[in-house]
Amino acid sequence: MNSSILSGSCPSTNNNITTFPILDQFSLNVQVTHNPLQLPLESLFSMAARINKKRSFLFVSRLLGKHIPVNPYTSLLSGAALAVLLYEHLTEKTEETKDQITEWKRAMVEGLIDPKQARQVYNMLLQESLILPETIRFVGFAETATALGHSMYEMFADHASYIHTTREYVPAMHPDIQFEEEHSHAMAHRCYALDHEAFAGEGPIVLVDDEITTGKTTLNIIRDIQARYPRKQYVIASLLDWRTEADELRFAELEAELGITITPLSLLKGRIEVVGTPQLEPTQQDEQISRPAVTLQTSTVADAFDQLHATSEDGEGKRSTASYVQHTGRFGMQSRHNGVLRQEISWIAERLRSQRKGERTLVMGTGEFMYIPMRVAAEMGEGVLYQSTTRSPIHTHPAPAYAVRSGAGYASPEDASVRNFIYNIAPGQYDEIFVLLERQMSEERMEPMLKVLGQLGCGHIHIVYCGLPEKTGDNEQ
Repeated sequence: MNSSILSGSCPSTNNNITTFPILDQFSLNVQVTHNPLQLPLESLFSMAARINKKRSFLFVSRLLGKHIPVNPYTSLLSGAALAVLLYEHLTEKTEETKDQITEWKRAMVEGLIDPKQARQVYNMLLQESLILPETIRFVGFAETATALGHSMYEMFADHASYIHTTREYVPAMHPDIQFEEEHSHAMAHRCYALDHEAFAGEGPIVLVDDEITTGKTTLNIIRDIQARYPRKQYVIASLLDWRTEADELRFAELEAELGITITPLSLLKGRIEVVGTPQLEPTQQDEQISRPAVTLQTSTVADAFDQLHATSEDGEGKRSTASYVQHTGRFGMQSRHNGVLRQEISWIAERLRSQRKGERTLVMGTGEFMYIPMRVAAEMGEGVLYQSTTRSPIHTHPAPAYAVRSGAGYASPEDASVRNFIYNIAPGQYDEIFVLLERQMSEERMEPMLKVLGQLGCGHIHIVYCGLPEKTGDNEQ
């Protein structure tokens, strides 16, 4: 193998600009302009090439648990860190408050850098039960920021509501807001709020995304919300913020046009520049690797959750009546729901913990269903990592320094017209994998995913359904 490829993703820094070579074909220059916690870049992301004509690269988050496995408490702590930045922005800054926030920030840095400290720091912040000065409405962007938005919202003990956008289409429900994500491979976003007061009121709305590149998506959703539920203040919270001066000018123009203020909060802000053009060739998976026989066990924990019965329609026009879990955030939730959800999660974690067969366990979320599996993973004991499936098509390469070394795609059980991916699982890496799915789909819909899971090289696969199956006699249309 070419030695330059082996080192092709190792960054170098010169004159405050860090250069990330990507597979020896092109590179990305990053200039940091704001880093409120002074976090090292390598604790936040690695780089990969992206199979997308509009954007050739991907920041592979070391916090989210989407493309690479993470300590679940690390991921939860990233949302908590954004919550502390919001609390600092919204509350009166007395000397006592300033000292307390400084101490929280110090602890957060230690927890985000060192996975061994993440649990203690996260639980400490959760126990602080932060109080908001007024009602705040949190909106997480699907699919990647559904858990990030939820973990940010949950830090506040009261006066908070949460909903995340979804790519699901529920014909019988009218979306409260709907907008397009121009740069994405999956564009349509909707919000279905069971409580149609979810966006009402005059208090700030906090829009949560893992990364803001141009901010066009954020501008779209603000316009849509403002047209129906006008207010004066918005906050955009993200792990990474790469907006240019021209992008920021568009935000200022919208503020002037609508008479609003938009406050950005992020763990890292900077400028990026792509140098070179990628010439990517498809990578082949090594089919010669000896893989153990797979034991596949299916179970359900649907009795632990409040269920929402709603009929969805996929991209091929087929319908499903399999139930949703009600308090994921997809249909909205409020602070009063948090205690019940925590109890449900603890019960499930205890049950799954008793089924563990070894010391190396992966808990896998699926698509938008990230937060509950992440919290379950956090309570399943030592040696448990978390990650999720994703819609993102990423160029894989086996180079040790590259962020996405392996991957496999399959037709989504919820929507066969959508291709999902599982990345960075090597044969023999785990003793078992627990795959948590929100909805219990038919055997036919599950077959593509089960086939891929069976080829990952893990001997024990646990399929855990959190929702009820389709009602007997229901047929897809």
